Amino acid sequence: MDFDAVTTQALTYRPSRLSVAPMMEWTDRHCRYFHRLLSKHTELYTEMVTAPALVRGGAMHLLEFDASEHPVTLQLGGSDPHEMAQAAKIGAQHGYDAINVNVGCPSDRVQSGAFGAVLMETPQLVQDICKAMQDAVDIPVTVKCRIGVDAQTPEEILPNFLDHLDRIGMSHVIIHARMAWLDGLSPKENRTIPPLNYALVHQMKAQFPHINIAINGGIETLEAAGEQLEHVDGVMIGRAAYHRPYDILAAADGTLFDDPRQIDIANVIAIMASYTDAHVSSGGRAHSVARHMLGLFTGQAGARHWRQYLSTHGSDRAVNGDLLRRAYDGVVAAQTTIRAS
Repeated sequence: MDFDAVTTQALTYRPSRLSVAPMMEWTDRHCRYFHRLLSKHTELYTEMVTAPALVRGGAMHLLEFDASEHPVTLQLGGSDPHEMAQAAKIGAQHGYDAINVNVGCPSDRVQSGAFGAVLMETPQLVQDICKAMQDAVDIPVTVKCRIGVDAQTPEEILPNFLDHLDRIGMSHVIIHARMAWLDGLSPKENRTIPPLNYALVHQMKAQFPHINIAINGGIETLEAAGEQLEHVDGVMIGRAAYHRPYDILAAADGTLFDDPRQIDIANVIAIMASYTDAHVSSGGRAHSVARHMLGLFTGQAGARHWRQYLSTHGSDRAVNGDLLRRAYDGVVAAQTTIRAS
């Protein structure tokens, strides 16, 4: 990949009204390439990349992305200000539009590294981390956080947390409107069990009007996103966008960005098939691409055939972009049969 070419194509960053949440093992470069074909304006995020993996491990392959993905933000995890600054500089050199600090992930692995949601307990450290990163790069540094963790009182901790960020001129914060219960709940349970508190996030926007605040958590439709945008600046959607990309992303530009372009699904399939051909030719597997596309036809005729065909044939090392072409032929046949009946 030509990183110089990517850098020259980076955009002047402005937080988007809609973004797809960073999701481990899901929002990789193949997923983001696909998502960008569906929405021109939605902001995309990488999976979380740890600062030690870049600074100490030299894992630069984790930063690969296609220039078409812009605007794309790199999410970093870590708790050492100096190391996070080094990692941010590496990310900026690779052409990312912004760097996001993970202060929301509740997994055991993240807690053991003293970063993620546990950092909500140390707002001064988060301020130090962000300031070191701001000093190291010329692109924006942003934060994704929770409303609090464990025994904290969100109405007390969140304003204090945002005040620490405000003091260093933080311009964009994404708030997952749930507590993170680090003691007693799994990461999966932390996505659903702690109750949502949208009102508190709305209150934070009123209290910090100069900070661009986006809301995350439990928002599963563009209609719901539109309702949230009456109170905050942006909405971040995670699993709903991944599992129902056509419903969310293909409709987003017209619904939220006043850009009512028509998405030609046949063209999207053709582009992704060619992309898969290139990936397989370079030693990759078709499954690495196709697995992110399983939900493309959710709720439409032919969706079951599409999922089954990709799942059944995608693991074959010999298969290439024809996997998508043949699966789509079955979808077209199913839809044609319904229209003719």
